[in-house]
Amino acid sequence: PTAEKLYIKDQRVNVRSAGVSNSARIKLSQKSLQWADIIIVMENKYKQKILELYSNVMDLTQIVNLNIPDIFEYMDEELCELITSAV
Repeated sequence: PTAEKLYIKDQRVNVRSAGVSNSARIKLSQKSLQWADIIIVMENKYKQKILELYSNVMDLTQIVNLNIPDIFEYMDEELCELITSAV
């Protein structure tokens, strides 16, 4: 959600946020994977989960791991800086 907020008004990209956990506000779906040109995840465990759940559609997308620990609160200043510099 933080990355989506940071880039939602950036004219160069179209962004959507979704998660793989049961507590995700918006759950990742096959439709969202097919929509995306690139999937960006914070940690490798999310990439692995996506590959497990959606191996049948992963040839349509590319997953990029930012290697940012998923320990931050929404819009945390340090998280914003890490995402911006990684992207």
